[in-house]
Amino acid sequence: MDFWPEFLASSWGKEFVAGGFGGIAGVISGYPLDSIRVRQQNSKCGSAFRVFRNVVATEGPLSLYRGMAAPLASVTFQNAMVFQIYATLSRAFDRDIPASDPPSYKGVALGGTVAGAIQSLIISPVELVKIQLQLQSKNHKYNNQTITLKGPVDVTRRIFRQEGWRGVYRGLAITVLRDAHSHGLYFWAYEYTKEQLHPGCRKNGQESFQTMLIAGGLAGAVSWISCYPLDVVKTRLQAQSHSKSAKYNGIVDCFRQSVREDGHGVLWRGVGTTVGRAFLVNGAIFTAYETALRFLFNNNNNNHTNVPSENAL
Repeated sequence: MDFWPEFLASSWGKEFVAGGFGGIAGVISGYPLDSIRVRQQNSKCGSAFRVFRNVVATEGPLSLYRGMAAPLASVTFQNAMVFQIYATLSRAFDRDIPASDPPSYKGVALGGTVAGAIQSLIISPVELVKIQLQLQSKNHKYNNQTITLKGPVDVTRRIFRQEGWRGVYRGLAITVLRDAHSHGLYFWAYEYTKEQLHPGCRKNGQESFQTMLIAGGLAGAVSWISCYPLDVVKTRLQAQSHSKSAKYNGIVDCFRQSVREDGHGVLWRGVGTTVGRAFLVNGAIFTAYETALRFLFNNNNNNHTNVPSENAL
C-alpha cells in the first residue's frame, strides 16, 4: 500500500511516470503517420497522400492504427528508461559541473547516445512486430501460407516458433546503429534549441509550452533526418517474413539491393512524412514529459514531502 507514495516521492519515480506520459502522447499523436511511413519505405506506392488514400479505401481508416498495441504497451517502460538513463549519464560524463547547473552539451550528447543504444534492446523486437502488423493486408502471406495475423502476441509467437530468439531480435544491429547517434543528437538539439528560444530556461526550468513544443519538434525532425537511410534499411530487414526465404542477407546486402533496384532515392522515401510526424510526436513527448514532471514536483511540494524540486534534464 505504501509503494506508490514512496515511488512517486523519488526522483526515479517521477522520471518513470513523466516518461510514460510523454511516450503515450507520442505514440497516439503520430501512429497513423508512422504506418504511412512504413508502407512508403517498403513499397513503390509513391506519395504519403496516395498511400493514405489507398489504405483508407481498401482497409479502412482504423488500419492506420494496426499494430499500435505493441509500442503502446512497451512505451511507458521504454521512455522512462531512456529519459532516466539519459538524465543520469548526462551528468556522469561531466562530474565537474555542480548539481545546481544543467549538464553540459557534451554530457547531453554522450548521455543520449548511450541511452539510445541501450533502449534498442527493447525497441527492436517491438518495432519488428509493429512493422509486420502494419504491412499485412487483410490476408497476409506468412511463410508461404495465407493467414490473418491477430495481433502482437500472435505475431511474436509465430516468429519465435519459426526462428527463435534470433528471429525476435532480427534487425537489432541496425536498430543500435540508428538509435545511438540519433538519440545523442536528439537530446542535444532539444537542450540547445530551448535555451536559444528561452535563454536561462535550462537552469531555472521555466520554459514555456511553446518553447517545449518547438524545441521538441525540431529535435525530433533533426534526429530523424540524421538516421533516415538506416531506418529504411531496418524497415526492409524487419519486414521479411522468414529468414530462410529472406530477400536480404544482412545490412550491407539490403543497402546494396535497395539502391541497385530503386536508386539512391529509396533511402529517403517517406522522409517528408517522417519529419512531419517527428515534429508532431516529439513536440508532444517533451511537452507531456516536462509538464508531468512539473505537476509531480509541485504536487510533491504541496504535500510537504522532503524531496527537493529539481529539473528533469
